[in-house]
Amino acid sequence: MSKLQLRIDRAAREPVSEQIAAGLRAAIREGRLAPRARLPSWRDLASQLGVARGTVSAAYERLLDAQLIVSLGAAGTFVAEHLPPSSRPREAVAVPSAPVGTIPSFPGRSGIFQMANPAQDLFPAKVWARIMTGAVRATSHARQINPDPRGELALRGEIAAYLSLARGLPCTAAQVFVTTGYAGSLSLAVQALGLRGTAAWTEDPGYPTTRRCLHALGVEPVPVPVDAEGLVVDEGMARAPDAALAVVTAGQQAPLGVALSARRRQAILAWAERARAWVVEDDYLGELQLGARAAPSLVAAGEGARVLHVGTFSKTISPMLRLGFLVVPADQVERFARHAAVLPPAPAPLLQLAVAAFLRDGHFLRHLRRTRQVYAQRRAALVACLDAASATYIAAGLTVLLRLAPGVSDLALAQSLAAHGLTPVPLSPWYAQPGPENTGLLLGVADLRVETAAETCARLLALVRLG
Repeated sequence: MSKLQLRIDRAAREPVSEQIAAGLRAAIREGRLAPRARLPSWRDLASQLGVARGTVSAAYERLLDAQLIVSLGAAGTFVAEHLPPSSRPREAVAVPSAPVGTIPSFPGRSGIFQMANPAQDLFPAKVWARIMTGAVRATSHARQINPDPRGELALRGEIAAYLSLARGLPCTAAQVFVTTGYAGSLSLAVQALGLRGTAAWTEDPGYPTTRRCLHALGVEPVPVPVDAEGLVVDEGMARAPDAALAVVTAGQQAPLGVALSARRRQAILAWAERARAWVVEDDYLGELQLGARAAPSLVAAGEGARVLHVGTFSKTISPMLRLGFLVVPADQVERFARHAAVLPPAPAPLLQLAVAAFLRDGHFLRHLRRTRQVYAQRRAALVACLDAASATYIAAGLTVLLRLAPGVSDLALAQSLAAHGLTPVPLSPWYAQPGPENTGLLLGVADLRVETAAETCARLLALVRLG
């Protein structure tokens, strides 16, 4: 209870029960105990404070009389949801929300058209709960050893099998490193390859986090334009001929949705080989590409000797896992293993073992198959509404890019839409140096319901026109 700062002074004239009540009252008033927060049971709190249960009971009775807490019997005792005005928390320090213009990397507003998060209504929660329970049992009976910094072998093996089957990427468990997500994979790659102080090609427009992460790692991002065939390799060589790295979304470019053409694939692989540079393939959608068949990995043809493949489970399972993976060439395994051992560790073995079972038992592929079908239906419903309104848009993976008139501030528009429960991501921050024509809204389709798509789309377009 140190968090609540409950101090008992047995020499004080004030009864102990009143001291406890005063401490809890202060914690509620100062916001350290939020509305609906659960309080310890009489027995637990009495044990922690070294007092009789009746003393704690008397303190709770005082707070009940003051309508600061409510008792729900066997369910427990909670801070009241609606507190008297005199006991409401003081103005709390605001929790920062994600900057408008980026895909949130920490808690921000959620709403319809949100990007990056998977549809909650499609996830097999009961199956996952059962698997997590099994993982808890497995880890509780396992011999206590230090976790493998490369990740649990069971998960690395399942990832290798999945990538070979679904993405055409021949690899073994030894080549797979489990990370804390996309940024964790990029960090491991840059540090293991000794790329600090070099330059890297980045797509323009492209994922803003890539540029920020490279900056933090001491690598200079060099924006390279994207056209209908993907990243323009010739332009990259002209802008940064000595670059040591290129980061590409080859399967489906974010945010424009184009796939890297066969010609460009060959060009970027040839450049990497000739320049002794590296390519990081951000396979951010994986099997959730909504085309007839997901584009294969850059190394599917067996020519990617200088390609690092990055993926996560954020869009397929949950971003709450913060679980990603990095696949490295076979001749780089030892180097990466040495660096993985001294960098921040992979996520908890419990989560890794649960994801391994989710893959091994076939739940993952079944979930992906169902999710792709539903996402395609939801995107089609949104596209039909935009067509009916003669809107200008591009269907790009799990998003639809709604174009805005040149000069319209998509940042300000996204901010105003959030107040109406609509949270698309503005396009302009995806450009290194956005111009007045680089304006738009990225509409995520994952949580859009087909039956309400027309109404939601009409509301969005009306607000856009007003904005």
